[in-house]
Amino acid sequence: MEFRRLGSTELMVSRLGLGAMVLGEWGNRDRASCERIIHGALDAGVNLVDTADMYAQGENEEIVGQALAGRRDEVVLTTKFHHQMGDDPACSGNSRRWIMQAVDDSLRRLNTDRIDVYQAHRPDRSVPIEETIEALSDLVAAGKILHWGTSTFPVEDIVTAHWGADRVNAVAPATEQPPYSILTRGAERDVLDVCRRLDVGVLVWSPLSGGWLTGKHQPGVAVDPGSRAATNPDHFDGDNAAKADGVRRLTAIAADAGLSLTHMALAWTTEHPAVTCALMGPRTEEQLADLLAGADVVLAPDVLDAIDEVVAPGTNLNPADVGWDPPGLHPSARRRPQ
Repeated sequence: MEFRRLGSTELMVSRLGLGAMVLGEWGNRDRASCERIIHGALDAGVNLVDTADMYAQGENEEIVGQALAGRRDEVVLTTKFHHQMGDDPACSGNSRRWIMQAVDDSLRRLNTDRIDVYQAHRPDRSVPIEETIEALSDLVAAGKILHWGTSTFPVEDIVTAHWGADRVNAVAPATEQPPYSILTRGAERDVLDVCRRLDVGVLVWSPLSGGWLTGKHQPGVAVDPGSRAATNPDHFDGDNAAKADGVRRLTAIAADAGLSLTHMALAWTTEHPAVTCALMGPRTEEQLADLLAGADVVLAPDVLDAIDEVVAPGTNLNPADVGWDPPGLHPSARRRPQ
């Protein structure tokens, strides 16, 4: 397994990381199997495990914490805050008040004394960015987190966070976690370039485009009721004709290169010079084994060129795959009240 430095930090992380979201209620409900998946990834050389407080309302963090008992020091552990926890709307967002509560909740569920990278799961433009930055900087000083980062931030919010950190002489974000796959290439327009120039580590989510790039989604074919495709139809858009055509052409490119589509798609994300690590999201032990079998694949230039002919650089085949809607597009921001 290849290791890369995570942005400007001291952390070295594996080229492929483990995204744990579907371990638990949102996917694999067999806790013993979930633990075997986590241990199998670590045994194969994966050293980054990513979770979030809102994944199954904390259950996912508990599963990760239990699985890492006795192995915590082998892992770069990342989690996130922002989305609402429980019924109280105040238990959400990027305010100092919520960050200070959320981090202690995550530390307890993860059964650890520190989080290696604590990430703002989405922007919160209702809170001054300086408030968020200073709260996270205080957590670094307290030793509860080593670094902080962002997830699914548009480029303007990434830049604003760095400017804000400079203005208040605080800790700047060390990482960004954008959606990025052959079918979701919008990050190439700005986010990846800016992260590279700012020396920000990039942890890619959904490198297989919600399962599309395994070849399992086909228009008119019912999705597996146990998969995320059944619970998030906007993102896992099984009737998207453009994606179906793209997958058909990409499958042929992979076959010509002697690769599976899955292995080609994973390798493609990590070929970008700004990308540090792509997060695998296996739901089963069989899926993990298949993903790990492609851990060392490197794509030839002609394969990369052929992929560009299928999906042009900077293109998102489904706008919903971006994972965040700018509040400026909401009717309340565009129209005067009647």
